[in-house]
Amino acid sequence: MEGFYIFLLALFFIVLFVFVYFVPVRLWVAAYTASVRVSILSLIGMRLRRVPPSVIVNPLINATKAGLDLSTDQLEAHYLSGGNVYQVIQALISADKANIPLTFERAAAIDLAGRDVFEAVQMSVRPKVIDAPDPSRGSDIVAAVAMDGIQLRAKAKVTVKANLDRLVGGATEETIIARVGEGIVTTIGSAVSHKKVLENPDLISKNVLAKGLDSGTGFEILSIDIADIDVGDNIGAKLQIDQANADKQIAQAKAEERKAMAIAQEQEMRARVEEMRARVVEAEAQVPLAMADAFRSGNLGVMDYYNMKNIMADTQMRETIAKPSDAKQKDSE
Repeated sequence: MEGFYIFLLALFFIVLFVFVYFVPVRLWVAAYTASVRVSILSLIGMRLRRVPPSVIVNPLINATKAGLDLSTDQLEAHYLSGGNVYQVIQALISADKANIPLTFERAAAIDLAGRDVFEAVQMSVRPKVIDAPDPSRGSDIVAAVAMDGIQLRAKAKVTVKANLDRLVGGATEETIIARVGEGIVTTIGSAVSHKKVLENPDLISKNVLAKGLDSGTGFEILSIDIADIDVGDNIGAKLQIDQANADKQIAQAKAEERKAMAIAQEQEMRARVEEMRARVVEAEAQVPLAMADAFRSGNLGVMDYYNMKNIMADTQMRETIAKPSDAKQKDSE
């Protein structure tokens, strides 16, 4: 009999251990005292489904105390889907206190989409200011050139609030920053003079807001304020200088080309002159041969030859007398 009692005592402790493990009594008592109806079987089912009961019951207590009507099945399903139950409950409580319409299904969808639903609710109550461009991404100014060629560098502050209806599937803050930067560049680029933009920086804000840049994003733009605008370089003058240098180089290249062609043509003409001189010498060499042939054939007599020589000598003398003195000196040399 003594062994039987020891067996019963051991069995009792085993059953007590299993009961305490599967049934978090303290958690059940806390839920009961907070008027949250959670059955022991539900707690055991959570253990069997490997869901920590505290992750479900504690947020449910907070929600019930805040006046929200939620069930353990909803919270457990969201947990098993990989969501953050505590964050969703905090977002629902904040939205309820701020009179922002937000259902559990939408909050769970926002959370499962990877967005911080609690931060989104806070942004709906307290708008957020975004720098455009974002300094953390390596650039803190938006540079654009007006039509007169002067560069302007601007910074903008964009005040946005979360749009809970478009948060799932909507574009992020990076899209807002990119669109605002594009709007600044377009506005400055379409200005006739940079002075007009400097005198009225609100032109940028008005033009950018009129484009509806928050379309398709998870945010609503409340205002766009130009925080700073400075004058940069004279891009138009630099472009003109670069163009002038390019034109100069082209002109120099064309001049060198014409010079090379002229030199080549000159060399060609010299070669032709030398060729003509060679032909003259060749022709002159044929004269004695022709005269000898004329002597042999009887067409030329001795007196005719001497008369021709006298005429040639007389002609040479006259040419010598007609030449200037410097030409004569050169001929003598």
